[in-house]
Amino acid sequence: MHGSVSLLFALLAEATANGSWAAVVGLSGISLVAAAEAGVELARLAVVPRPGGDPAGVVAALLDGVDLVAVGGTRNIADSDARRLSARARNRGSVLLPFGPWAGAEVQLRCADASWRGLGQGHGYLRERAVTVHAGGRGAASRPRSCRLLLPARDGAVGVPAGEPAEIARPRLRSVVGC
Repeated sequence: MHGSVSLLFALLAEATANGSWAAVVGLSGISLVAAAEAGVELARLAVVPRPGGDPAGVVAALLDGVDLVAVGGTRNIADSDARRLSARARNRGSVLLPFGPWAGAEVQLRCADASWRGLGQGHGYLRERAVTVHAGGRGAASRPRSCRLLLPARDGAVGVPAGEPAEIARPRLRSVVGC
């Protein structure tokens, strides 16, 4: 995933709402208030803002006991460590969610074409943000896909902009690994 905190929160919210435990490592500027407003179950979230001199070791330890681990500061993790951590996540049935470039990532998500809605003629409140989420990767994810989502919608959750095809009218994030 590249750079969208709203998308990160949407993924964390879906996981924690369904009973999974999650951790965020190396994202010192993350707002827990914003995470809670996006639906993240804070009682099921561990936060390690500064993992110290061995971020790969911290991530490895968390993968042993947590269903989903989001990792910031990905440039501080060597490519060889990134591949080992990916293999560890697969072996443990965990989800490793890098927030930035990651060697050997199965799926890469990125947001583009963001536009805010809600302002009138220079007044009012920002109500929702429409983005295009692009997904691509290897294996089953090798065919690039994209969809337009509201991150956040007016209610703070994930939504679909008006006028999108009916088959995606109710987006549902689903687990792809045995969590």
